[in-house]
Amino acid sequence: MKILAIETATEACSAALLNGNEVLERYQLAPRGHGDLILHMATEVLAESGLSLGQLDAIAFGRGPGAFTGVRIACSVAQGIAFGADLPVIPVSTLATLAAGGQRVTGSQRIIAALDARMGEVYWGVFELAGGKLTSQAAEVVCAPGQVPRVAGGQWQGIGSGWLTYGEVLMAHYASQLSGVKADLLPQARDVAHLAIDIWEAGGAVAAEQALPVYLRDNVAVKSSSSS
Repeated sequence: MKILAIETATEACSAALLNGNEVLERYQLAPRGHGDLILHMATEVLAESGLSLGQLDAIAFGRGPGAFTGVRIACSVAQGIAFGADLPVIPVSTLATLAAGGQRVTGSQRIIAALDARMGEVYWGVFELAGGKLTSQAAEVVCAPGQVPRVAGGQWQGIGSGWLTYGEVLMAHYASQLSGVKADLLPQARDVAHLAIDIWEAGGAVAAEQALPVYLRDNVAVKSSSSS
């Protein structure tokens, strides 16, 4: 498959072009300016690949949860590109993307992904690698770090900024169930692209106008004041 993927839900901004087994990516930590950066990044990976938009199968984007402005940028840019090129869109969970990156870096089969959601809360998701596919084991939620759902068994790897901001609370919550924590990882577009393949095969691609962001928090207007 040939997929252009974008991810801007956190302070990390990235675009990736997946062409078969090859991935080209641009990645930058940039708390501001995602709207300008992501378009340049997408143009660069397309140019480097030698592909045109018309040769792609789909556009994938990190649908959230994450910073309100960042999630909105990813969705609107993906929609704009898809409309112009008449391509389907594949929305991909940002927490699943984070977990996929954690699995790729650490090799862990069990990931508890947590992003700092501000306002004293975390975005939380739990994922396991089974049969070569990363699958969600519970509904994604936003909640106080001391109220994150319990998990069964052990050898869980904590991934994401929620573990940096609320590490003491989260580690006490899961105690001996953890095999380690890597709090400095952020979601990347290369993982959006790989996850998009499974979603595509499951029939999860949608028309551009049906691609929607996922915020988890109902009152997104409050959050937008502190988003990237």
